[in-house]
Amino acid sequence: MLKILLSNDDGINSPGIYHLANCLKEIGIVTLVAPESEKSASGLSITMHKPLRIKKVDIFDDSIDAWCINGTPSDCIKFAIDSLLDETPDIVISGINQGSNLGTDVLYSGTVSAAIEGAINKVPSIAVSLDTVQKCNFEPYAKVAAKLCKRLYENKIEKGLVMNINMPYIPINEIKGVKVTKLGTRRYKNCFIERLDPRGKSYFWLAGELDEKDINNSNTDVGSINNNYISVTPISFDLTSYETMSKMKKWKLDI
Repeated sequence: MLKILLSNDDGINSPGIYHLANCLKEIGIVTLVAPESEKSASGLSITMHKPLRIKKVDIFDDSIDAWCINGTPSDCIKFAIDSLLDETPDIVISGINQGSNLGTDVLYSGTVSAAIEGAINKVPSIAVSLDTVQKCNFEPYAKVAAKLCKRLYENKIEKGLVMNINMPYIPINEIKGVKVTKLGTRRYKNCFIERLDPRGKSYFWLAGELDEKDINNSNTDVGSINNNYISVTPISFDLTSYETMSKMKKWKLDI
């Protein structure tokens, strides 16, 4: 059977990962390794200056082995592949995240970073996010996500790539379909809000108003979600600009 390594950045007790794990066990053997607490926006950070501690947790029946780690999503995947699992997984899946991971936000996302860690280890990898921060029932979306993950795997995801899935938070029967997209652009205005502590000293809280330029561009993940489609975006951890690299070969850079 398919060997599935599952993680997230919302933490071991998040409903998104719980429902996705229960759906994925219908198509493979699931091992869940997730942070012990929420690690949203942790990016590809790894823990180097404190010890990692791993604990087995009993939140499923005997069909799923689950572990939590006092580290980041990347720590979870790295540790699982290097030290915990007897065999390399067939696929790494991260999610379901509560909240979208669209456009340039993927550079900060712990959810996407867990999948990127899988891709770095040459394992086909998928990140799954649901476009809501409200309390919700993840079960119907988990069923769709598991089915889509299986189809992506069967189509042989290229090693070194992550398939970034974003699902609109609308009734399942209103989803228009699945679109293959590129990353859109997301920027935030007035990102830092200044407040005063009880002693009158300033501190700042990261927030901001979303300024979406690609909301009507159906070729982007941002536009697809806005138009009630599931978006699937292939992304790579290779950030090299090959077009610029080619141009630079003509530059005079000798010193």
